[in-house]
Amino acid sequence: MPDRAYTVTIDPELQPGARNAIRDCLRLKPDERITIITDEVTRDIAAALQCEVEEVGAAHSVFVLEEHAERPLTDMPQVILEDLAQSQVSIFCAQTQRGELRSRMQMSDVVNQNRIRHGHMVNITRQIMLEGMRADFRAIDALSQRLVERARRAKKIKCRTPAGTDFEGEFSPALKWLKTSGIITPDKWGNLPGGEIFTSPMNSNGVFVVDGVVGDYLCQKYGDLQETPLTIEVKDNRIRELRCDDKELLEEFRAYTSTDENSNRVGEFAVGTNTACTHVIGNILQDEKIPGIHIAFGHPYSEHTGAKWVSKTHIDCVGRDFDIWFDDEKVMEGGKFLV
Repeated sequence: MPDRAYTVTIDPELQPGARNAIRDCLRLKPDERITIITDEVTRDIAAALQCEVEEVGAAHSVFVLEEHAERPLTDMPQVILEDLAQSQVSIFCAQTQRGELRSRMQMSDVVNQNRIRHGHMVNITRQIMLEGMRADFRAIDALSQRLVERARRAKKIKCRTPAGTDFEGEFSPALKWLKTSGIITPDKWGNLPGGEIFTSPMNSNGVFVVDGVVGDYLCQKYGDLQETPLTIEVKDNRIRELRCDDKELLEEFRAYTSTDENSNRVGEFAVGTNTACTHVIGNILQDEKIPGIHIAFGHPYSEHTGAKWVSKTHIDCVGRDFDIWFDDEKVMEGGKFLV
């Protein structure tokens, strides 16, 4: 059974972001049903979201993960998956723990199978609710649409940064570009805050300097990498060499990207488009939406991009202050869009 509505004091500062999530991004209607999945740490944000749901008047269920299984989760509790399958809209609003990616992939399988409009607010914080979630998502959607139309015509995209990134992706019409601007549709669930376009590259080569953040549980541990950047050399879409002064980060990243045969393969090439995200905060959920390039190693979202391979892992890598070219057209300089 879902957990009973919990009583917490609603922080009024969270409400603008919650209103954006429920009304603009997910466009919840009174005759729909929504499942909210949260945890003990994130109850205040979930409560703000639930308050907005109640104002809309939609039927809803709320699940607190710790009430149904021990953390870290080995699997998403069946009661949650069954409830999720009955909803048209859903939100995962919780913090990650090491080893829980499998449980979230089980959740996304149900979302994909049932074409649920799903907002993925993994590792959401109060700061993100006050910054990235207060964006004008309609304006971000318009910008993202302009960019994705150009990206779909591009054969190559290259990027450079002052930190030393010199990286190029090659693209195939057989691999789809997707827009996750924050306006979520049944075709593709999206992270909130939204603001990116992405695909799986046909190939990529060069040096990518991660002087922003890395993803998954490593982000919480290492935060902003500006002082100890991770340098990744890629050859034919796979990691060739890793360098970092932080040897613990270096070895943890190396181990993560060695999990399976495709964990070291570039699965995602993305352009962040959320102009409300102006600086690195040390949280991948928001930082990957900063205008610029981020790449990810591992799972290529094959169910959406059309890639013909899979991986059990997926880890994002974010840099700073990009110059970007779509073929020969410069679309960004110093982290600012020119389109």
